[in-house]
Amino acid sequence: MSTKLYVGSLPYSTTEQQLSELFAQYGTVQSAKVITDRYTGQSRGFGFVEMATGEEAQKAIAALNGSSMGGRTLVVNEARPQEKRAYGGGGGGGDRDRW
Repeated sequence: MSTKLYVGSLPYSTTEQQLSELFAQYGTVQSAKVITDRYTGQSRGFGFVEMATGEEAQKAIAALNGSSMGGRTLVVNEARPQEKRAYGGGGGGGDRDRW
């Protein structure tokens, strides 16, 4: 069963190809994704890598967590499940007629 890893503190110039190649040293990479800002397209400095097995994921964590990439110290651990987000967010409300 595949294991998803969180990779934090990435250099902002990191590409998904570079991320995949880095983790491929420790096993089969099923996917690599650098998270970008939806408006600017710039990297947000973190990403996710899905390794083929839990054993390969643990090898990658042991080898890469705390290692240096582009002058930054990487944070690598198992990804937590994505939290559910509440919908909405306009900030206003139904009382607009009051003003």
